[in-house]
Amino acid sequence: MENLNTEQVIKVLNKIIQYELSGVVRYTHYALMVTGRDRLSLTQFFKDQASESLLHAQQAGELVTGLGGHPTLEISFIEESNKHSSVDLLNESSAHEKSAIDLYKELCEVVDGESIYIEEYAREMIKAEEMHSIEIQKMLKDFSH
Repeated sequence: MENLNTEQVIKVLNKIIQYELSGVVRYTHYALMVTGRDRLSLTQFFKDQASESLLHAQQAGELVTGLGGHPTLEISFIEESNKHSSVDLLNESSAHEKSAIDLYKELCEVVDGESIYIEEYAREMIKAEEMHSIEIQKMLKDFSH
């Protein structure tokens, strides 16, 4: 890890913390806004996503402090579309997951093989976010008929 650009890695990890913490707020809001026939299943799905976003933010924060950095207290900007149909909430969730994937890919690029541990962490997070994205796409198929 002697060639690791620690400052840049911490910067990206703090962006991840901000984004994951905004996911906690976003998914909590979605869970509250779901109505209709899918309320029970989607409410639980969004609550689970909020909990997982918090866990992801905590994991990134542990890496920041482990690298001698200071975890951010900020969260990413959350746009309120005021669209709360199940389809809208799932589409916004899909966009959120895709942006998260991009952040973890950015972390992989910054690490660039200098830390297997951080690179594997980033790859595991990409895997988790891609799995969420696939699940959301499957859920959206129900609404396309």
